[in-house]
Amino acid sequence: MGKVPPSFRPAISNSLTRKFPLETPIPNHIPEKITRKKPPHHSRKPEASLASGKAETLFKSPELSSAKKVFNYIVATTKSSIDLRFHNTLLRSYASISTLHDSISLLHHMLKTQPLFSPDRSTYPSCSPNPVTTDIAIRSLCEVGRIDHAVELVKELSLKQSPPDTYTFNFLVKNLCKCRTLSTVYGFIDDMKSSFDIKPDLEVIEVYKKMKEEGVEPDLVTYNTLIFGLSKSGRRRECIGCSCFVGEMERKGCTPNSCTYNTLLHGLCKCRLMEKGMELYGAMKSAGMKLETASYATLVRALCREGRVAEAYDVFDYAVESKSLTDVAAYSTLEVTLKWLKKARQQGLAV
Repeated sequence: MGKVPPSFRPAISNSLTRKFPLETPIPNHIPEKITRKKPPHHSRKPEASLASGKAETLFKSPELSSAKKVFNYIVATTKSSIDLRFHNTLLRSYASISTLHDSISLLHHMLKTQPLFSPDRSTYPSCSPNPVTTDIAIRSLCEVGRIDHAVELVKELSLKQSPPDTYTFNFLVKNLCKCRTLSTVYGFIDDMKSSFDIKPDLEVIEVYKKMKEEGVEPDLVTYNTLIFGLSKSGRRRECIGCSCFVGEMERKGCTPNSCTYNTLLHGLCKCRLMEKGMELYGAMKSAGMKLETASYATLVRALCREGRVAEAYDVFDYAVESKSLTDVAAYSTLEVTLKWLKKARQQGLAV
């Protein structure tokens, strides 16, 4: 077939918008601009846009309210479960056109809307955050139960020379005390102190006094955090003061729990107040409370340091019988301590 005369081309162009009958041959010569009609822009799914690297098309404005509407629309209109990588890409794309403060606020909104969202390290904006945005991120993660992610973020920001301020760090420690073991909390604090010289503010008595003045009654978490701060200070006067708080808790019907006793035991042993420590240990043993790893190790070492090896063996037996620790963990701590004691005695450093 020869070339189609120009006068016939409009007719052919119009006919392409309809389906050709099976018996009708399609012309060989068709102008490039009319070979296919593009689908409307809105027909493309948001997930496909992000996957293709064109996430910026979803956000017409850096306004936070608009971003929330986009996210809410995607969640509401997507029938199948959304891949978590999609959330990460969505947040990164918004961060590229908005402020850091608004990006973290969108993260907070996403966490509330989709509790299963687990942001990875690449999710957070690459620019250096300030204390305010860091605080927002940490509180947002803690609010939805993402304590481990909050800890990872604090370490990541500290590595980037953007450590949290005292208020944010205290807040994170308090939340760790609510849901993690004493050894985990101590491990986190020691790690932050040794790696970044960050430590919680121990002037907790002032906070307690202010609460009392304003008529706010402390709860179990408040008392535990207070005792934790005083015990960690390593000062004898503060450790003795902890015992008063335990008595106050009982008088007000706020029963001390295992965390309370383990924290106090650890502090008393650290301050070498062994008589009070053993008295507390006796109460814990009578109540069938389990020893946590940190308090067990501190008690055993303190007893061996004073030459009270028989009592250290008694603590070991109780730790095993009560299943506070595994046999291997309990024995390992005792063995290391006894080796240290033997060496110290040879050097005349212990009795």
